Amino acid sequence: MTPPVTDCAYFLDIDGTLIDFADAPGRVTLNRALPGLVEALYRASGGAVALITGRSIADVDRLFPARRLPAAGQHGLERRSPGGRVSRHAGHPRSLDAARHALAGVVLRHPRLLLEDKGLSLALHYRRAPQLASVAHRAMRALQVTLRERYCVHRGKRVVEIAPAGRDKGGAIRAFMREVPFRGRTPVFIGDDVTDEYGFEMVNELGGYAVKVGAGRTTAGWRIPNVRAVLGWLERGRPVPKRVVRKHGR
Repeated sequence: MTPPVTDCAYFLDIDGTLIDFADAPGRVTLNRALPGLVEALYRASGGAVALITGRSIADVDRLFPARRLPAAGQHGLERRSPGGRVSRHAGHPRSLDAARHALAGVVLRHPRLLLEDKGLSLALHYRRAPQLASVAHRAMRALQVTLRERYCVHRGKRVVEIAPAGRDKGGAIRAFMREVPFRGRTPVFIGDDVTDEYGFEMVNELGGYAVKVGAGRTTAGWRIPNVRAVLGWLERGRPVPKRVVRKHGR
């Protein structure tokens, strides 16, 4: 499975895919070679590279400051097109105020939890205290009942988030695939978490390559073992090298 770089469009998750997890999102460590590797893929593919992440676009730019890459942030709630135009979900900026207050109270009672306010969505991390997973999930379920169908809960690796319903990574990938330079190419999406499954499903629908990083059930047809292997894939400059990625049963 080695399609030419110029025939593919590349969609890359960040945490757990390009970067190993840390105990807080702001404490991650980038491999020094990573920005250059992403830039090399961007150039080789004629700009058909987008970062698809739960982080905000502002946070993406903090991690990758050299170029304003096409990106979908907050699981698709905001998106920067190849031309640099940023669009965001039209939700009211104060609609999560009650949720912010409630979650701040949860963190006050359980200081090892971390509340991340992304503006359009709220994430409650329990990376520093996995035993508090049930506390975090109960808090988010209670908020979803209050906010009803306008908001949904995203579950990830030691994190649970509440965000406006109707947007996900799959929808962001579809939007990119309608635009130059992505249009007409074969999509490749590499991700590691539950929220990446929306992207895998979209890429499968479009006849592309969905690649799961690490263990776990998935709709992706291909698997790569870890972040280190992803970086090796980028370093070798091949889209999906056979000796790193292999097809697997679901």
